[in-house]
Amino acid sequence: MTPFSTIGLFSKDNDERISVALKTLHRFFNQHNFQVYTDKTSARFLGLDASSDQEIAEAIDIAIVVGGDGTLLKIGRFLSEYSIPIIGINLGRLGFLVDISPDQIIAQLDAMFKGKCIKESRSLLHASAYRGDTLLGEGCAVNDVVFHVRNDIRMIEFTTHIDGKFVNRQRADGIVVATPTGSTAYSLSGGGPILHPGLDAVVLVPICPHTLSNRPIVVSNKGVIEISLCESREVNSRLSFDGQANIELRAGDKVIIRQNKHRLTLIHPEEYDYYRILRNKLGWSVAP
Repeated sequence: MTPFSTIGLFSKDNDERISVALKTLHRFFNQHNFQVYTDKTSARFLGLDASSDQEIAEAIDIAIVVGGDGTLLKIGRFLSEYSIPIIGINLGRLGFLVDISPDQIIAQLDAMFKGKCIKESRSLLHASAYRGDTLLGEGCAVNDVVFHVRNDIRMIEFTTHIDGKFVNRQRADGIVVATPTGSTAYSLSGGGPILHPGLDAVVLVPICPHTLSNRPIVVSNKGVIEISLCESREVNSRLSFDGQANIELRAGDKVIIRQNKHRLTLIHPEEYDYYRILRNKLGWSVAP
């Protein structure tokens, strides 16, 4: 007996490969009498009427995201506010978050909807940017919040405080503040550690720091991180959420980062194994 009855279909933009997967999914849902809501992209591929994201979120009890990790990040930030669990169908390249392959859609969904699945809760970040007392903008991130230079090949200078305590002042191309989920993304490319997604932690990874002793640091996600751009160095910079949404910054601005009050719920196949994903995606245990 499935605990789900109303499904939201979300898909990657402008990718014709998705058409076959969406038609397979829609046929399966119709055969099992699920009520289905489709976003604008999915509706276009299926020739159906689209619902707004807001309408979908308020009606469904589970979401199916067809695409890659980038698609799931975008939808995940939005649906986390509604506590809607997500299943990811992988039509992307790397796929740390979307873990059902197109050729296994029917078999795996059938088993998952019969209760043979793993539910996992992932922490998110929330960041607010200020210019003095004025709020410039805010948002949440599944993977990471990133301070970085906007247009120039120049370093920015910034200070970091955690729970009101001074950590350091450094010059770098920026800094990545990542969740355990995001520790295998930009943070990993910058030399940060891999954090298991079950950890209540955040990793701060400087991007190309001027001083080699500036190393990544892992802290509790219960704390409050404050990063301030130094007024003495006027370099245009930007705050990015999962690399998909941005706030423009300038010298003197500050950003407050804390754990988001909502979490992301992912539904995996019963055989889901995080370490197997790491082995496959990162090429571990491959003989030379």
